Amino acid sequence: MSHPLPNLTRLETRGHWGIKRGLDNPVALLENLGRPDRSFPVVLVAGTNGKGSVGAFLAHAFRAAGLVTGWTTSPHLVSAKERVWVDGAPIGEGALELLVGEAFEAEERLGIQATYFEIMIVAALLGFRMMGAEIAVVEVGLGGRWDATNATDPILTVLTGVGLEHQAILGETREAIAREKLCTAREGRALVLGPGLLPDFVRPLLECRPALFPALDLWAESIQWDHSVVRGHRIGMAGEHQVQNLSTALEAIRQLRYLGFPLPEEAIWRGFAEARIPGRLWRVPGLEEVWADGAHNPDGAAVLAHHARHCGIRPHLVFGAMKDKDLAGMAQELRRMDPLSVTLVQGGNERYAEAAALRAAWGGGLAVLDVPAAAARLRQPEQGPRLVTGSLYLIGDLLKELGVEPAG
Repeated sequence: MSHPLPNLTRLETRGHWGIKRGLDNPVALLENLGRPDRSFPVVLVAGTNGKGSVGAFLAHAFRAAGLVTGWTTSPHLVSAKERVWVDGAPIGEGALELLVGEAFEAEERLGIQATYFEIMIVAALLGFRMMGAEIAVVEVGLGGRWDATNATDPILTVLTGVGLEHQAILGETREAIAREKLCTAREGRALVLGPGLLPDFVRPLLECRPALFPALDLWAESIQWDHSVVRGHRIGMAGEHQVQNLSTALEAIRQLRYLGFPLPEEAIWRGFAEARIPGRLWRVPGLEEVWADGAHNPDGAAVLAHHARHCGIRPHLVFGAMKDKDLAGMAQELRRMDPLSVTLVQGGNERYAEAAALRAAWGGGLAVLDVPAAAARLRQPEQGPRLVTGSLYLIGDLLKELGVEPAG
């Protein structure tokens, strides 16, 4: 029997990992398909941490202001359709099947083989053209210089921040990694810098001359575990770090207003209030006090631990991660929240950190469960909140096991 979604099934065989140096494939595919990315303005969002959240704030604000909005984000948790947001909701699976098929047809005409990410980005841009997008928020996957998203020509680029990640690919120092990410900027156009990125750090690393606009300081009147209040508005994406991400989004909106985009104040705050992104301090639907946050490096873990301490939350921690991550660094930060318990999880994919490495990072004696056993435990009631963290891929595998689909 043939598979009902043959193109998406075929796409899964490409694998989600790695990077291809060079933009030849995405440029060739886009050219062959009539440059769908030139049918609407693109805002490109890069950065080590926070780009998904900044993208969520921007996409929801644009839609609340009445703009037909496309948004790409990655990775997905359960279904590839989570990667392509079409004016307020994930794209339909049938529509994505057709768009991926168009990208595969272009690939065959050109005699090339693109990566999973290249095909997905091209399919998303095709979808945005098809739906008549008036603006698109496009999230960089890895780095910037050779990322498929950099085949677009953004009217504005956002760099949320720079930390140590993927050193084998991007470089061993913060400066080297920043250089790769800063290749997403464009000559003479706005480059919005997240809090903590100083122009004096950025300028010597640039290969072109964008106009630099650092995000302005922003404070919350109140920060609770599940929401914050900023300038009198409730923001559902909680934490001090989300206030920083919000300040980055606000600066991007300021620059877009200068370019003539109609983004009324009341509308954007309504959009910010609605913004959510599954897997970023997200309450898992259908379970009792189970939260998921995809912090996957020491910087992200430190932010999460600080938020828990600030709110007086001591969770039962469920932790698993990819084996190429700084397990000891994440464990050191997460211990600061003084968790009620720690359960370690080793997923079935070969990229997961194995039991011995997890125990070495956290200390011997801790239980290491597989995904089905961890999911079964999450179904059971517990005294106090549970917090799943360490990897978005772990969260996705647990959601599949639990039968929860965040895309709806």
